[in-house]
Amino acid sequence: MRVRPLLRCVLIALTCALCPLPFALVKAQPVFRGSEIFPPEEFAARRAKVLAQIGDGVVVMQGTTERAGEEPFRQNNQFFYVFGVAEPRAIAVIDGVSKKTTVFLQPANERRDSRMYGPALAPGVPAATAIGVDAVLARDEFTAVARALAGRTIFTPFRAEVLGSESSGDPTNLARNNKQDPWDGRASREEAFREKLQAAAPGATLKDLDPVLDAMRAVKSPREIAVIREATRITGLGIMEAMRDARPGMAEYELQADAEFIFKKYGAFGASYFALVATGTNTFYSHYHRNTSILADGDLVQFDYAPDYKYYQSDVTRVFPANGKFSVRQREFYSIYLSLYQALLTSIDVHVTPGDVVKKAVVKMDAIMAAFRFTDPKIKAAAVRFVEGYRTRTAARSLGHNVGLEVHDVGGLQAPTLEPGRVFTIEPAMQIDDERLGIRLEDMILITERGYENLSAFVPVDIAAIEKLMAEPGLSDAAVKIKR
Repeated sequence: MRVRPLLRCVLIALTCALCPLPFALVKAQPVFRGSEIFPPEEFAARRAKVLAQIGDGVVVMQGTTERAGEEPFRQNNQFFYVFGVAEPRAIAVIDGVSKKTTVFLQPANERRDSRMYGPALAPGVPAATAIGVDAVLARDEFTAVARALAGRTIFTPFRAEVLGSESSGDPTNLARNNKQDPWDGRASREEAFREKLQAAAPGATLKDLDPVLDAMRAVKSPREIAVIREATRITGLGIMEAMRDARPGMAEYELQADAEFIFKKYGAFGASYFALVATGTNTFYSHYHRNTSILADGDLVQFDYAPDYKYYQSDVTRVFPANGKFSVRQREFYSIYLSLYQALLTSIDVHVTPGDVVKKAVVKMDAIMAAFRFTDPKIKAAAVRFVEGYRTRTAARSLGHNVGLEVHDVGGLQAPTLEPGRVFTIEPAMQIDDERLGIRLEDMILITERGYENLSAFVPVDIAAIEKLMAEPGLSDAAVKIKR
């Protein structure tokens, strides 16, 4: 008898039984201020780097608006990165001449702040001290400041703002599609803001601030890495809870619920991206997210889901059998994929190019293929295609995508080699095309001074470890059942 899993199940059941609703451990929606995530000096250091690149220019940025309905407020990523201010309709200025930072906020509103939403930052010295800037003024005072920028070089973001559950390409594409739509045609909020700035400050030259911030965001600070590490821990725990709970007859969305319970339990704002829970032939699609299919006995399940935690993201994928036991064929398919995947993973190193990693990995893959005992020609053909795909990528400029404030984070390839502070995922897929089946694992990789660290290594990938975990009780075993 496994004492620890049984005790865990009993404790969850008792906790739920004592509460009027199941999953009573779920916390209220957390809305963190910047000062609750990083100390003011973290944001001050970022602003100092910005100042070093704008000369005698001036940075002007706007935060996002309040939500349209009963939704929690989340600041846009670029504004949060520079100022750490989570207040709606904030505007901020960094002056390259005076070297001073000023934030403009809406005035205090007793009904809104004290009676409805709780205390908010308001113009004044206390707010300036709290967020570590030179002054916090009333938003109405920004008009005069903007007029005084006539003839100067103004750096401001050009790209559409990014909020939760999206990456920069998503709102950018939406803004473009809206403008090109003959039945819409509206400009993006950023475009409208630039037009207002240009009108207020005649002769000013407007430059895009996004490339400056994107390059900075590409390399994570130790404090950022700590938050991403926690986001990844929460991600892994959510995936493991879904593994425990999975069984034939469940819907994909039920496994999503397991992870979301963990996300909220540990203080996540929401999801980093829509849940990618795919069973059976749905595994063929890399971004399948309908989540309505029923797990069948003999299916593999591909689970890819992560939280938006204190503005930072993670991205981890695992594959497991719906019934808790790999079949003989599933073992062969999964085992060769895992071996080839780990050949790539263990070839990652610091101060090398992605192409160098691929070249080293292909040598390992060739040895693995020569030694592996295939019994299924379709699996062998899929493995051959997988290896050949990497053999043609020896000039690769990336191994996956960056992760940070966005799950597909900005920054691109700011350096030709993998340098400390870079965080990215690898997620190669192997597919049996005519059966519409796929396998894709994904791990969070941090480049360190000594090589790399797999931040998600604790989430089981070995067959024996997966089967052992899936034998433990899941949340559905412990939850109080609601009578319908």
